[in-house]
Amino acid sequence: MFARFLAHEPALWTIAAAGRVEGCVVREQGRCRLAWFEGADRRLASYAGPVGDDLDALAALLEARLGRPVELQALSS
Repeated sequence: MFARFLAHEPALWTIAAAGRVEGCVVREQGRCRLAWFEGADRRLASYAGPVGDDLDALAALLEARLGRPVELQALSS
């Protein structure tokens, strides 16, 4: 699902749960990193990585930590 976005850099995806944006994934110089926003659910914010190129797997991992669906939404530049 996200493979086509990984070809373009830099890239940004929001991480949301229950309609609330909790953080983002940023891809720069071929590497992805997580950034959690102030007030993010601790079950999510306590995850510091690793973040690979498989964002579907990351979403599934975050859903398991949170216990409810998590959406990653690509932001276009």
